[in-house]
Amino acid sequence: MQDLYHAIRDVPDFPKPGIVFKDITPLLLDPARFRRAIELMAAPFRESGVRRVVSIESRGFLLGAPIALLLDAGLVPIRKPGKLPAARGRVEYALEYGTDALEMHRDAVNHGDDVLIVDDVLATGGTAEAAAKLVRAHGGEVVGFTFLIELEFLKGRDRLRNERVEALLHYA
Repeated sequence: MQDLYHAIRDVPDFPKPGIVFKDITPLLLDPARFRRAIELMAAPFRESGVRRVVSIESRGFLLGAPIALLLDAGLVPIRKPGKLPAARGRVEYALEYGTDALEMHRDAVNHGDDVLIVDDVLATGGTAEAAAKLVRAHGGEVVGFTFLIELEFLKGRDRLRNERVEALLHYA
């Protein structure tokens, strides 16, 4: 697992002063590490009957697509408003200062579909929580979340306390 930690680059003061951004680009550039990360993120859900993998814009797309293939599931992108062309559902959620929203095609998740939600980083949990609300509003059953990175000090897992949450790399 140490080799995966070594493939994450810290970028200080990005996107603003005081933030240390966890850049996954070096991991994506290394096919063996990328493959290993994807396999490990998918493994806890291999026997969960996942029919849809919901991936959150934008780095979640990079991880969600290969995970969907490994789980023999359809891929559902969740995007920021105005990016999807067909009929879509929407959920708004609170940020530290203001609100944001996520959208998903209305026909992407069917009633009763078992859904895995994928993203690169679990930080405060707000985006992941909103994604789950959107999936459930369309009749999907959230079987869990899988993240490449969990920033434990931001306590995002607390917002998802009634959910199955898996994360590969943990930063205290």
